[in-house]
Amino acid sequence: MGRRTRNSQAAEAAFDLHRAPASRGPLSEGVLALLAAAPTGEPAGDLSGGAWEEAVRDGDPWGEDHQLALHLCYELHDRGLPGVDAGWEWDPGLLALRRTLERPFLAAVREAARPVRPLAEAVERLLTAAGDGGPSAYLEAEGERWQAREYLVHRSVYHLKEADPQLWMLPRIHGPAQAVLMTVTFDEYGAGRPENAHALLFARMMADLGLEPAYGHYLDAVPAPALAVVNLMTLFGLHRVLRGAAVGQFAAIEITSSPGAARLAAALERLGAGPDGTLFYREHIEADAVHEQLVRRGVIDELTAAEPALAEDIAFGLAATEVVDDRFAAHLLGHWRAGRSSLRVPLPDGPG
Repeated sequence: MGRRTRNSQAAEAAFDLHRAPASRGPLSEGVLALLAAAPTGEPAGDLSGGAWEEAVRDGDPWGEDHQLALHLCYELHDRGLPGVDAGWEWDPGLLALRRTLERPFLAAVREAARPVRPLAEAVERLLTAAGDGGPSAYLEAEGERWQAREYLVHRSVYHLKEADPQLWMLPRIHGPAQAVLMTVTFDEYGAGRPENAHALLFARMMADLGLEPAYGHYLDAVPAPALAVVNLMTLFGLHRVLRGAAVGQFAAIEITSSPGAARLAAALERLGAGPDGTLFYREHIEADAVHEQLVRRGVIDELTAAEPALAEDIAFGLAATEVVDDRFAAHLLGHWRAGRSSLRVPLPDGPG
């Protein structure tokens, strides 16, 4: 084992399991226990052996334990975790464990996404499906305030760091497509006006609806289908071999966002939200209508013209995003139509 430095020992002592999320099974429990120590740069002890591999093999890659364990690994590349030594981000032992989580998740997504349509057909399908609704249509037509608040809690896992997972793809594509992608992501961060950053607008919306806008505050309440949506973004973004899929995932968001944003803004206004409670989605109605054209013409068309071999991977990214979004929508609507909370820990004003 490597020798721990004084700073590493201090970091270990500062780690507070009461501030960390609760485990959901052996995988997330193992990751949390590992992160409570200092990184050594060596194989991850008991977690690197057969017990870990057996737990991964016997578990459900869509399940609560698997998705939380993967989310914890990915958070080290984002805001980090409370009291966790930043050295864990690229620790070889943890990366090896993360890879054992990524493989079955990616395999499950690939299986669910089959057959992947040709790229032009996949884009056209998304353009048509954008008007179909899902949770946004439900909330607009018949949703209650407690359901709208739950929706924001689910989406806070991504929107409080909006566009961060996709930034990994920027240095991995070049030419006109990269320039257009930079233009779109620039808007996500407020187009030079920090107060207009989309993550900040989402936080203001949460506060308007009486929710705690602190990053990660509701992680224990958010179930696996919502975590899988964000985990897929980060998985694609972190691996250069999946850069085409990352472009497809980002394109799927921009292509489908504007109609859904209009429905959600209308729903929140109907349910009593103030100006801050609708601004985030109102901003996306116009912005993402423009982004949809930029991504289709300036990113997908330019990138596939320069690198035709990426078309299949971009199409997979579109299909994979539909898979995780559909699972998330089915979870929400199944619970709401049954009068049940869709969260693992219901909010105080949830269903009776």
